[in-house]
Amino acid sequence: MDFNSGGGGGNELHNNQFYQCEENKPLLGEMSEGNNNTKLGAGPCKRTLHHCSSSGMRYKLLHEGDIQVCVVKHPRTFLSKILTSKFLRRWEPHHLTLTDSSLTSATPTGYMEASLSYSSIEDLQLLSWDNAPKYCVQLSFPGGTVLLQAANSYLRDQWFHSLQWKKKIYKYRKVLNNPSRWDVVLKEIRALVDMALTSPLQDESIHQAPLHIISTLLAENSNLSTQDHENIIVAIAPLLENNHPPPDLCEFFCKHCRERPRSMVVIEVFTPVVQRILKHNMDFGKCPRLRLFTQEYILALNELNAGMEVVKKFVHSMHGPTGQCPHPRVLPNLVAVCLAAIYSCYEEFINSRDNSPSLKEIRNGCQQQNDRKPPMPLRLLRPEPPTPPPTTLLPLSANPSPPQPPPTAPSNSVPSIPISSPTPSLPLSPPPSVVNSSEILVELERNNNSANAKRKGGPSGGDSEPNLIDCLLVSPAVNTLSIQLPAQADRVLGCFALILKMLSDYDDWRPALASLLQPIPFPKEALAHAKFTKELKYVIQRFAEDPRQEVHSCLLSVRSGKDGWFQLYSPGGVACDDDGELFASMVHILMGSCYKTKKFLLSLAENKLGPCMLLALRGNQTMVEILCLMLEYNISENKDTQLQIISTLESTQVGLRMYELLCDRQRELKELQRKGGPTRLTLPSKSTDADLARLLSSGSFGNLENLSLAFTNVTSACAEQLIKLPSLKQLNLWSTQFGDAGLRLLSEHLACLQVLNLCETPVTDAGLLALSSMKSLCSLNMNSTKLTADTYEDLKAKLPNLKDVDVRYTEAW
Repeated sequence: MDFNSGGGGGNELHNNQFYQCEENKPLLGEMSEGNNNTKLGAGPCKRTLHHCSSSGMRYKLLHEGDIQVCVVKHPRTFLSKILTSKFLRRWEPHHLTLTDSSLTSATPTGYMEASLSYSSIEDLQLLSWDNAPKYCVQLSFPGGTVLLQAANSYLRDQWFHSLQWKKKIYKYRKVLNNPSRWDVVLKEIRALVDMALTSPLQDESIHQAPLHIISTLLAENSNLSTQDHENIIVAIAPLLENNHPPPDLCEFFCKHCRERPRSMVVIEVFTPVVQRILKHNMDFGKCPRLRLFTQEYILALNELNAGMEVVKKFVHSMHGPTGQCPHPRVLPNLVAVCLAAIYSCYEEFINSRDNSPSLKEIRNGCQQQNDRKPPMPLRLLRPEPPTPPPTTLLPLSANPSPPQPPPTAPSNSVPSIPISSPTPSLPLSPPPSVVNSSEILVELERNNNSANAKRKGGPSGGDSEPNLIDCLLVSPAVNTLSIQLPAQADRVLGCFALILKMLSDYDDWRPALASLLQPIPFPKEALAHAKFTKELKYVIQRFAEDPRQEVHSCLLSVRSGKDGWFQLYSPGGVACDDDGELFASMVHILMGSCYKTKKFLLSLAENKLGPCMLLALRGNQTMVEILCLMLEYNISENKDTQLQIISTLESTQVGLRMYELLCDRQRELKELQRKGGPTRLTLPSKSTDADLARLLSSGSFGNLENLSLAFTNVTSACAEQLIKLPSLKQLNLWSTQFGDAGLRLLSEHLACLQVLNLCETPVTDAGLLALSSMKSLCSLNMNSTKLTADTYEDLKAKLPNLKDVDVRYTEAW
């Protein structure tokens, strides 16, 4: 259906056909089911654009400029005679400014002593007849004429179109600021839109000025009927296809999405607008109402009959049919909208928690502390303990004795075998209790300080902020704390949690999504919401299953001392509800690619040794391997801890078998070191990893210091054999297939290596950076590798003993 700009009954008929009862209109989901060719955003509201011909000239809107001015006061009946009389003309140079209401000179003297109002200009035309002044624009006003003479025809036309635009936009602003009849107003809006679309001027304000005028009109006339609202939205739809709506218009669109989510205007008109916002917006912080409009639009789609299926189709339309989304801004913008929506569900709670004004209060001017409302009591669901009446949480001023947290083991200790212990059962239907947010924070802080004091063996009260997960774990009462959201907020939370799940299903989006979610950018209250963390678990599972290191490495925390997804979903964590299955899969994928293996194992031993032993006791093979590695690398020097690990391994068949293999390897290594052997060894060319393993297992090489594998077919897999050579100081890997994974393993175990030749190997920056921990290196050959200049500078700074370096035929050369 075409909504053209011309007036008359045709448009009214089109409008009547379009605005039929919404219950009789097919919804987006039903349209998609009925016709597979129907695309989101394509529909009857797409209006034909009457732009200027592509062959026409384009001009930039003038705001000021230098021009010659001549004013002739005359009876208009003798105009042609006066204009051809050259002796009557006197030209003055002026620097004119085109303001919103008048034409003004920077030097108000002579002809331009007084500003020329646009409302006084009766006619505006180009002079083109014979003997007329060259390159002139004629402005007729009562009692005279103003002639503006430019330097050439292009400047003349630019002045003409700019003046014409200023004059017309001034007229429309004046007419629409004082509306009388809305049928006339609607025609004026259509004419205004067509003027903007057909103007030869190319400037952002050409489309933005009409939108601002219309948004002001809507803001000042909030009592319009829904039909009038929709008529205006359809009229301005062509302007929105290539322009972001201004803030006031976004506010109006949000209101329409909330009040009439099933309207076809929402589906057909708003869809291309939201698509453009997601594709081209660079910073929602500068335009927060664009984000709010996008959020309300998605919620409106969710209100349709098909619900989340429509939202899923919209997300797919934003990604595109190919495996790679062509618009890099779509994912960050969608994530920003989801995070803002999730935070909005807990806005009142967060505001009362930190005593900061909400967005609504800021808009209403409530900035002073005296104007703030007292903290709002929120309805919280908390199971009552099975033993006698629970102690009511008291405000800080009551100064009650702090509750004692359950006894916890020090971070470097391991619970004794058996690890599992019975837990008290909770009542099935606990009565809800109402608690002030400030009281909850007091309880969390009090328990957190007690836990920290017990761990550190000193008084509580440090400079670091309380750890979220520790806070929720310390007290059983707080651990089961959950916030009961209103029904609408709960729907919003569920909708945008599902959108995050959808985003994680796209392979090309997953690395960036994992990076965006790595800091756990959710409110603390949401992480205590069982339903939300359950939905989010799917996203974390996708990260854990992804073989790409840039994806699953984001499961770890951003920095030391801050919790990550790995801690959140570990056994005993806030979100763990599967007895550690997800935790085990995360450990497995991280151990397979993490080049800081010892560091990772050390962090597990310090923080998660209990869960690791529990899962190993239940037969989880990944955890059995982890415990064996802890013993092999001597991660813990505590004898009791080592004995507990050994006891756990011997409790299962798979653990016992792997522990016996570990003991055999240890005996072989000690025997190898005892026997000694050669100090130099060179493998024949074309040797493979299997040949190297066979050779090293056949004799004693405990004294081997110089090993040459140049021009062999060994790969990174041979690193497992090389790390068994404790005396190795020189290693030649010239022209082999030894890669990044092997370098990472060498950097952890061969701390005494002094000479390393990597010439013509496929190593990259990812592996070369791991060499920064090998402080004994004094000679390094990286000739013909994929070394970059930044990595080279980093290695030089971190390897003080490095003296002989070869970087020829690299980017750093």
